[in-house]
Amino acid sequence: MLELSSKTNLLEQKSYQYELQDVEDANLYRDIYNYDEVPKVAFNHRRVPMGMPEEIWITDTTFRDGQQSVEPYSVKQIVDLYRLMSKLGGPFGIIRQTEFFVYSEKDRQALSECMDLGYRFPEITTWIRATREDFKLVKNLGIRETGILVSCSDYHIFKKMQMTRKQCMEYYLKTVADAFEAGVMPRCHLEDITRADFYGFVVPFVNELMKMSQDAGIPVKIRACDTMGYGVPYSEVALPRSVPGIIYGLQHYSDVPSEMLEWHGHNDFYKAVANASTAWLYGASAVNCSLLGIGERTGNIPLEAMVMEYASLRGSLDGMDPTAITDIAQYFHEEIGYDIPVMTPFVGRQFNTTRAGIHADGLLKDAEVYTIFDTRKILGRSPSVMIGKASGLAGIAYWINENYQLTAGEAVDKKSDLVVALKDWIDREYEDGRQTTLSTAELETKIEELSGGKLRRL
Repeated sequence: MLELSSKTNLLEQKSYQYELQDVEDANLYRDIYNYDEVPKVAFNHRRVPMGMPEEIWITDTTFRDGQQSVEPYSVKQIVDLYRLMSKLGGPFGIIRQTEFFVYSEKDRQALSECMDLGYRFPEITTWIRATREDFKLVKNLGIRETGILVSCSDYHIFKKMQMTRKQCMEYYLKTVADAFEAGVMPRCHLEDITRADFYGFVVPFVNELMKMSQDAGIPVKIRACDTMGYGVPYSEVALPRSVPGIIYGLQHYSDVPSEMLEWHGHNDFYKAVANASTAWLYGASAVNCSLLGIGERTGNIPLEAMVMEYASLRGSLDGMDPTAITDIAQYFHEEIGYDIPVMTPFVGRQFNTTRAGIHADGLLKDAEVYTIFDTRKILGRSPSVMIGKASGLAGIAYWINENYQLTAGEAVDKKSDLVVALKDWIDREYEDGRQTTLSTAELETKIEELSGGKLRRL
């Protein structure tokens, strides 16, 4: 049977309706995941069409998934970070939602204080256990949407839940029915989708969810969760690891609209950002992230990375304020005491710092030569150099000018007496066997001495 697709405006064969395959033995994809070896990437050479939605956005799990991986945040810290997240997301809600726990008094207090701020974005959602009592709790808090865990791989169905696929699907559908009955919009977290039998369980299950949603008159969101970071973004990769295949399949075989489709990934194989961008490109409107990528094991998709991905793909920040990224990094370091690895893109202390003397020379002549973009304008952070054994005269001059914020009329160059004298002192330090870089305090003390007190930290 042919029908006109509202998405492509082409005549297409009506999608085959996949039915649940209630197998006796778990399908653990041992040819791909044999546990004794690095997981394999299998190709089937089937291409699916790229189709980025008209609108894309970011959702956040800092106060849910992220908070499970660090010392729990205080109420004040949650409220402060929520404020900064709203500043970063801007007035158009590119950071659309953030999810909270609601079980402890502290969780509920933080949620209440954030709601009292009256921000439209990010909208506050929750994550709960799949019980009728929890749905009522969410409804009473005035929350419109909540996440529900619906693990979908046989690893979870057979090994953790000790059920058959049919039993598991019936249990999940009853749980979602409770959410609809309570008038709450469910967001179904399809945990471990990159090890799941896509056509034997995922598609039939999501089809049932979509039918229930239509009957209830309440939307249902589908969050595809790459729980172990197994997803790969490459074209022509076989399921269950194909990110393009998963997103296309949920749209094409289960009729999940882009605005109801979300990707949640982890970074176990360094693919979190690439997979999230791929999910956008192939039809998911939302990617779920956490601040600084803090999350289970290797972490979630870094939210700040997807801000930059959004700007790269759309050609605009659309009202987002990326200087808030620097504010957030400083808050984590100074107020929470979180140790951000210094080389971390956008937020690490040395992400735009160069050590090599030849690089510093180019930086001094024109910052564009050795910086990825105008970090001063976009992130509120000037490029910097680190003074060490490889630092030349240009690097030392650049460091002095930036560290002391010298104006054009005050700035030193690599021929200045102060720079030459400091370089001689640095060379002697390393000739005497020093191996480490020089600290800011050491340099400032020596500069104050060599400048006769003209340059000093106030």
